[in-house]
Amino acid sequence: MDRLIKNYDSGGFFDELIDQTGTPRPPAKQLLKYLDSLSADELEKRRVTAEATIQEMGISFTVYTEEGNIDRAWPFDIIPRTIEAKDWAVTEAGLKQRLTALNRFIDDLYHDQNCIKDGIIPEHIITESKNFRPECVGVSPAYGVWAHICGTDLVRDADGKFYVLEDNLRVPSGVSYMLENRAITKRVLPELFENDDIQPIGSYPSQLFDTLAALSPRKVARPEIVVLTPGIYNSAYFEHAFLAQQMGVELVEGSDLFVDRDDCVYMKTIYGPERVDVIYRRIDDLFIDPEAFNPESVLGVPGLMRAWKAGHVALANAPGAGVADDKVVYAYVPELIRYYLNEEPILPNVETFLCERDDEREYVLANLDKLVVKPANESGGYGMLVGPHSTKKEQQTFAELIKANPRNYIAQPTLKLSTAPTLIGKDVLEPRHLDLRPFILQSKDTYVTTGGLTRVAMRKGSLVVNSSQGGGSKDTWIVETKGD
Repeated sequence: MDRLIKNYDSGGFFDELIDQTGTPRPPAKQLLKYLDSLSADELEKRRVTAEATIQEMGISFTVYTEEGNIDRAWPFDIIPRTIEAKDWAVTEAGLKQRLTALNRFIDDLYHDQNCIKDGIIPEHIITESKNFRPECVGVSPAYGVWAHICGTDLVRDADGKFYVLEDNLRVPSGVSYMLENRAITKRVLPELFENDDIQPIGSYPSQLFDTLAALSPRKVARPEIVVLTPGIYNSAYFEHAFLAQQMGVELVEGSDLFVDRDDCVYMKTIYGPERVDVIYRRIDDLFIDPEAFNPESVLGVPGLMRAWKAGHVALANAPGAGVADDKVVYAYVPELIRYYLNEEPILPNVETFLCERDDEREYVLANLDKLVVKPANESGGYGMLVGPHSTKKEQQTFAELIKANPRNYIAQPTLKLSTAPTLIGKDVLEPRHLDLRPFILQSKDTYVTTGGLTRVAMRKGSLVVNSSQGGGSKDTWIVETKGD
């Protein structure tokens, strides 16, 4: 196994596949042994096959630029990331625990607000939240669940432990790429799937369908479920179409639906109106209903909030769920788990400094060159400062932003993000930093994907993994090792 990894050096970071002595970790042994058996030409051939497969399958994402929207082929590395099954079992339990507590928290906020009364979280954190929706107060979604689909970003630090970096509870994306990554890898490395060591991930669409069907206000054999998309120019449109197709449900835009006088939602079909029971909406809150939110929106459905409040349609995720998708609220999640579940958090948070606290703000301002500063409600890697890679001018700009609106900023240490071998050029493996986004589904039951979407910072030394910022991806294997 010397050829590929003899000169591999993770630079002192925790590496997912290779330990500090240069030895493959148990779940990676078979993979690395097999890759080493391939000649340089054969390995290159597999990489080219992956690129051709991506083109053939039309796997793309959209990047918004000043020049316009650009469709790009999905950036993919053929070397999978491996995780031991027994380690994943703990992580899975931690993810279920976390989403259960977050849903209790959201439900409490729109009802009794006991967490505020009991001093668990300050009231102004909620009243100043961009994603708290007064329109949702008093609404009781099925099972008390507001966030039905959650994408939680995990990172491994130098100690090899998983930490939660952030929770995505509004319209989390990326699961289609997780599934497509597996499809590509099966085509490129089919021999490695001949045994049962790699756990399957293909049940996600049926699990998603069951999660949504359980929300139906009508108890019918097959509820009418639709995926509501903003349209073909949205960056995640590929995923919207993919999931609708995989679940066997209709992909619709706002103009395809209407709310009638009975406060029920109907879909326009060639056979006449058809009642809709569940809407998996991939449109932000403020655009889903021009009657309730932004009157200029042409993406939503007039009267949709009325129908939802009347209990005639289910919305996933529920409007208002984004109140917990706030990086300031994130800092309180361990305490929320203790408060609502009377349990210790299984997965730790990354150390977080709240700029609204005077002492923590002073520390952040004095250490901008060492910290990562994030706004409370941005996503996609936008609007953040990565201290060690920033200029003095950028640090000064962020200092002014923090002073002007301290509630809107948090800071975290620059993590020693784990690495994994990535194929760089012909027959050369180099470490690249990565994270992991598993997806958690919750309604009647709770389900966690087997692994998730591994995102890779394709530029050497970079810590930014978002595809919109130049990142790529690779397949994630949960591997049963001997002795599990």
